[in-house]
Amino acid sequence: MDLQEKLQDLQQQALKEINQVDSLDQLESIRLSYLGKKGQVTQVLKGMKDLDPKDRPLVGKTANEVSDDIKDMIETSKDRLESQALDQKLAEETIDVSLPGRSSEPGQTHVILQVIEELEDLFIGMGYKIVEGYEIETDHYNFERVNVPKDHPARDMQDTFYIDDLHLLRTHTSPTQPRTLEKHDFSKSPLKMISVGKVFRRDTDDATHSHQFHQIEGLVVDKSISLGDLKGTLEVMAKKIFGDSRQIRLRPSYFPFTEPSVEVDLSCFNCDGEGCSICKHTGWIEVLGAGMVHPQVLEMSGVDSSTYSGFAFGIGADRIAMLKYEVDDIRHFYLNDQRFLSQFKAKG
Repeated sequence: MDLQEKLQDLQQQALKEINQVDSLDQLESIRLSYLGKKGQVTQVLKGMKDLDPKDRPLVGKTANEVSDDIKDMIETSKDRLESQALDQKLAEETIDVSLPGRSSEPGQTHVILQVIEELEDLFIGMGYKIVEGYEIETDHYNFERVNVPKDHPARDMQDTFYIDDLHLLRTHTSPTQPRTLEKHDFSKSPLKMISVGKVFRRDTDDATHSHQFHQIEGLVVDKSISLGDLKGTLEVMAKKIFGDSRQIRLRPSYFPFTEPSVEVDLSCFNCDGEGCSICKHTGWIEVLGAGMVHPQVLEMSGVDSSTYSGFAFGIGADRIAMLKYEVDDIRHFYLNDQRFLSQFKAKG
């Protein structure tokens, strides 16, 4: 059999195989089998060296025609297979527009933020302004300007995260008070403010303590402010958060920045003051600390303590949330467990 016949036989054989393929991988294998560097057409052409020189052009022409026919058939088959693959993919990915849509649960405000916003709304309605402070504070404003000098024993009450000798993570939101006092113009209006934010203390995390928590501190300074004004304000707050039947009581205490200082107890919302495990059978639950602003705090901020007086209070938003919703472990608030957090749906 001469080379022309071999080439023509290869052409017929290749076209037959190409017509039978059903995948692009098979088609590529056929292309390499016939047209690759070691393909069958190439192997036949190696025999051209033994031909009579006058026969070589004819055999070369036949070889080119056979190669071109196989290439064209491969391209045609490739287009067909790609079209089939696309049709199959479209059929598999067809969207049934008659199916109902997938619903999604809207997000919600974190329970602690709910408590903070509820208290902010209350105090804004009472004429207070919200003042933002700094989470990184100076030792001067965090301690000394609220009547806690460097050698004061009260510093032992708060283990502090120091950044350097002069700067720290604030242990309370109290530094905002002297910063605001020294700028306020009392000839225009009294000062009524709350400061809200995160505070930090070197504490061991357990069911009731955290190294980071949220605090809301309030301050009112004007002429003739009394302890009665403080009690009335705290009664309004307690009824707003815990219900109209709640009562408060004040017990003498000590804080460096207030004098006199008081601990504020709330009548137990679980037993209504009769005594239960939540209130340790006393009928009362301690909720916050407060007192009349120490005259020295006013004087250090340039406020005449013989003319002006004021009260201050500090609320732990985390503790209020625990009490309001009877949560037994503060760590639940920070674990981002949606099974827990989704129980506290924001109103409105």
